Amino acid sequence: MNQSKIHNFLIQNVSALDGVGIKINKLLKKKKIEKISDLLWNLPQGFTDRSNVQTLDKLEIGKITTIKVKVTKYNFPRIRNLPNKVTCEDKMGKIDIVFFNSREGYIRKILPLNSLVIISGKINYYRKKYQITNPTYVVPIDMENYVNKIIPKYSLTEGLTEKVYRKLIEKVLKNITDLTEWHNEEILKKIGNVSWSESIIYIHKNKENDLNSKFYKRLAYDEILANLLVLSQVRKRIKKFKKKNKKFDDYLSKKIAKNFIFSLTANQAKIIEEINKDLKSNFKMFRLLQGDVGSGKTIVSLIAASNAIRSNCQVALMAPTEILAKQHYNLAKKIFKSTGVTIEFLTGKSDTKEKKLIQENLINGKIKFLIGTHALFQKNIFFSNLGLIIIDEQHKFGVKQRIELSNKGGRDCDILLMSATPIPRTLVLAIYGDMDVSRLIEKPMYRKSVITLSKPEEKIDEILVFIKKQIKNGNQVFWVCPLIEESKKLDYSAAVKKYNYLSKTFAKKVGLIHGNLQKDEKDKVLNNFLRKSIDILVSTTVIEVGIDFPDASVIVIENSNKFGLSQLHQLRGRVGRGAVQSTCILLYKKNLSGNAKKRIQILKSSNDGFFIAEEDMKLRGFGDILGYQQSGIKDFKLADPIQHEDLFKIAERNIKDIEHDESSFKKYYFLLKLFDKADILNQIN
Repeated sequence: MNQSKIHNFLIQNVSALDGVGIKINKLLKKKKIEKISDLLWNLPQGFTDRSNVQTLDKLEIGKITTIKVKVTKYNFPRIRNLPNKVTCEDKMGKIDIVFFNSREGYIRKILPLNSLVIISGKINYYRKKYQITNPTYVVPIDMENYVNKIIPKYSLTEGLTEKVYRKLIEKVLKNITDLTEWHNEEILKKIGNVSWSESIIYIHKNKENDLNSKFYKRLAYDEILANLLVLSQVRKRIKKFKKKNKKFDDYLSKKIAKNFIFSLTANQAKIIEEINKDLKSNFKMFRLLQGDVGSGKTIVSLIAASNAIRSNCQVALMAPTEILAKQHYNLAKKIFKSTGVTIEFLTGKSDTKEKKLIQENLINGKIKFLIGTHALFQKNIFFSNLGLIIIDEQHKFGVKQRIELSNKGGRDCDILLMSATPIPRTLVLAIYGDMDVSRLIEKPMYRKSVITLSKPEEKIDEILVFIKKQIKNGNQVFWVCPLIEESKKLDYSAAVKKYNYLSKTFAKKVGLIHGNLQKDEKDKVLNNFLRKSIDILVSTTVIEVGIDFPDASVIVIENSNKFGLSQLHQLRGRVGRGAVQSTCILLYKKNLSGNAKKRIQILKSSNDGFFIAEEDMKLRGFGDILGYQQSGIKDFKLADPIQHEDLFKIAERNIKDIEHDESSFKKYYFLLKLFDKADILNQIN
């Protein structure tokens, strides 16, 4: 088979394989196996060793064993529901092979009298005799090599047998042995000096393997390279789009700066310069503003908005929730007062009359700044001259959604995404390689670091005394619990139980919010807290995302040892938004694990979200860190950004070489198809 045929074979629909009919195809689809290559990414979960043929005097009960025996006697009972039995023997003993629900003719065919056979299955002991019930393999002696080996075990959906799946894998592996290498010698040396086909065959056939074997690392490298390559191509292609550059002076930005309650940090000023440079350039801005909690991202975005407006463009700012969008709107109205800039607010709840007026004023250009939720991008919303889109806290915007957003704004529209989720450096490359990234680390001078304390649950009475003093001084309190209702299985505190408990002490001044509440109910409770009609808000982790409650100065987190570091840091960021010194109290149960102690210690020692995210990834693994799960980007099949950090660095350097050589990109295009990345490039307008 020539190379293009092998490439085409791997990216064909799995139904092209012999043995895959409608039923098997449906079952494979349940496992997200649609292309032939997808079969290969479903790696063995373990191996069954059938390679050691045992004599009948050395059998171990409960162990999967392969035996070589002679068929000596049939026992086919004439009473229904009784099993068929075949006695077999070798020089050292006898064993019964028992069949339930098998026809006599079938058994005679696979176990002819006086023939030598290979049988493999689990050894049982019944009425002082060894037996194998419904053996996995029964083959003639000349097919010993077919059974006598280490056999991979796969995670499969119900109805799909190991035997069927292994046959499909065998067919695929046979077809890829002649696949030509695509890396040069220099890269190959760095990643283990093994070919792709050699590596994939080894992984599926050998028991000894781990994330750091040269075979596994070779495959992981190709996945990392494909991921970074598609992001670099998206970035390269979007950067090719010529746009009408924005022309503006600093008249409006200086005017709104007078309404700030504090001076810009050096970090904010530097990032504003980066954004201004993008706005003024002939190339489309596609930038992520990544800022730690409380670092002042919103102010940076509003200055960017003022400069786009000054260049006679319209700006749209979208937030994921109505309450967060409303906060941005109120802040913008305050900051843009006396500027003459028309700012409007739009959500799905806006009434029809109001919506119609907004639609008209957007088209005629009267509205310069529109703030709201997803309603901003409904089909019937048209702008006359949209020049900047700002998206806040949009965790679930993967590369496909970012391209859709870029297309929606048109070629003259710049894009600024904001995220308060600090992400470790390795992941920034893997997730946002299609964008320019600005990091906002420095916090405004007036913001004090949150004091973080850890307390055992037994000292809850001391905490209540502290909270009463805080409320007396006009401050508010978050009380976070991991679960909504109590669980018999998990020893976690329940939000509902804690709400009832605190209500006895603080009467009607306690509110409750959790994920099972309807959106309207949730917003009502949050607004009550914002208006200070309640002093304590008992909550599950739904309060993580950037809502600003300036009078909340205390957060109590129960079972803090059950949360990840990044999540604890995000929760802690709900306080410390005003000028008052704030406190985070981490409640824990006895007998903390070593990792839990480390997490609590790291949080107490640092308020730097980026440092915390790095430490969190080291402690917990990349799949669990906040932001990675939420972003819907945990789509690496093989690669692990912790275990394979060295491969990410090699790939990053390799990408730079490929970017400068168009023919080199063509050579690697097959990799994009192999890892389902090629279609992304076709979405770019």
